Amino acid sequence: MSAEPPDLRERFERLQALHNISTALSATDDPREVLTLVLREAVRVTRASSGSLVLINPSTGLLEIEVAIGLSEDAQKTKLPLDQGITGWVARSGEPLRVGDVAQDRRYVAVREGVRSELAVPLAFEGQVQGVLNMDSDRPDAFSAADEELLVALGAQTARVLHNVWLIQQLRLKTRQLESLVTIGQDIISSLTLEEVLQRIVREARRLMNARLCSILLLTPSRDELELKASDGAGEDYVRKPNLNVHDSLVGVVVRRRKPMQVPNVQESDQYQHTELARKEGLVSLLSVPLAIGEEATGVLNAYTAGPHRFSDGEVRLLTALASLGTVAIQKARLYAKVMDVEEHLRRNEQLSALGLLSAEIAHEIRNPLTVLKMLFHSLDLKFGGDDPRAKDAAIIEQKMEHMNRILDSILTFARRSEPELCPTDLNALLDDVLLLVRHKLAQQNIALHQELAPCLPATALDRTQIEQVILNLILNSAQAMPSGGALTIATRGDASGVWLSITDTGVGITPEARQRLFDPFLTTKPAGTGLGLALVHKIIEAHKGRIEVESAQGKGTTFRVLLPA
Repeated sequence: MSAEPPDLRERFERLQALHNISTALSATDDPREVLTLVLREAVRVTRASSGSLVLINPSTGLLEIEVAIGLSEDAQKTKLPLDQGITGWVARSGEPLRVGDVAQDRRYVAVREGVRSELAVPLAFEGQVQGVLNMDSDRPDAFSAADEELLVALGAQTARVLHNVWLIQQLRLKTRQLESLVTIGQDIISSLTLEEVLQRIVREARRLMNARLCSILLLTPSRDELELKASDGAGEDYVRKPNLNVHDSLVGVVVRRRKPMQVPNVQESDQYQHTELARKEGLVSLLSVPLAIGEEATGVLNAYTAGPHRFSDGEVRLLTALASLGTVAIQKARLYAKVMDVEEHLRRNEQLSALGLLSAEIAHEIRNPLTVLKMLFHSLDLKFGGDDPRAKDAAIIEQKMEHMNRILDSILTFARRSEPELCPTDLNALLDDVLLLVRHKLAQQNIALHQELAPCLPATALDRTQIEQVILNLILNSAQAMPSGGALTIATRGDASGVWLSITDTGVGITPEARQRLFDPFLTTKPAGTGLGLALVHKIIEAHKGRIEVESAQGKGTTFRVLLPA
């Protein structure tokens, strides 16, 4: 049997190479592994002396060697603009180029000694050039038309696979971004302190942005300076740097204009105040976005890279979303401070209208950041499969945001009216809303909260906002009775007469004399307060045709029981 012709063997070998590469590429989603597989097979089949796979860096616009065979480490660091070299010509034109003698081609830029001929083909997908596949040989006219045909097919196949791999990586990145946003949102709703939430935001921002350093600076009370409040990746010199003047600093512009700003290289910026510090910390490109709701800016979130980088629109949107979550955390901290102020007004202000005004102010303070959070959440357009655990996380976040919105509606409704408007209400759900407001205060006072809520309570006709006020008053009374901490137990049960609510503390208790006139206006056993709180509670319960009972033992605690007729 005669041997196969050489050209037939070569054709079979080339087809086999394409088949091998297709099989290998389908088994990986690592871009670097994809490029390495392609380059190794291309060098083998074309019998090249060296080869490289070059990609266009979207941040700098330069051609950079991603993987190479037969090139020194210094040669692999070569970066070319699109108007230089045979590689640049191919990347710019989108056409393959075969040069039999590089010494006769003025476009040639040497990266290795001894190269005599070169073959370069574009990596293009849907008309967009992503990079160039280069083959070099120490022999003149080393590459044939068949080699060029093979590499063109290989380049097209590689570009398609790379496009799909990058899409997968983008989806994974967006998934990580979504998980971080959801987690931070959960942190804000939970009892984490402002400092913990801000630190979590800069940590996640640095990870998701692949940044060298991320930091949050907040306005001081005078609003003239920006003070560092959280950072990740910062050295001691950065942490110790003085406050920045809002009117003289580069990031102060972000606060004043309330718009994101990019700086290509802070080490070369005349407006950046700490260029030496930037060089020492290895900070190059900067993206700074404002922490702002509406017309008020509270600070900035900064992301620095370790090298030149052009931030994409997606990166700007991501950092802006994280900044908005930081603003929500700040507003939440202010809300809790104002809730504690409400407690003082409940004790000291003899005009109950003041409580309505304060409640409305608090509701308006939090409604704006809550609205922003809801818009950011819905703009993500979360659609997970039924078996994906993230679907449950997303549903919980949406449910809690609606939960907070209902609380705001209740507070604003309270501020507008005082006459009871009865409607069927789930007392257990109402308790959840009130406890959301006081959990932070109880935790600060080292008061352990226990709930013993009866399932399937019948709906009770009541005025939701007024009963919320009753529960809030009773809880705050119990908290004041436990200045050194203790336990607070809230229980519900139903019977033939209606629904019972009990609130039990382990506080100092009430004397028998004080219990006789406990619900009289202006009676108080505390150094501060007007004594109107329990009088108001009694009045509201009477308006609901219910009753309130008290049991107390000095040094052991007090129990308030409220009956709301079915």
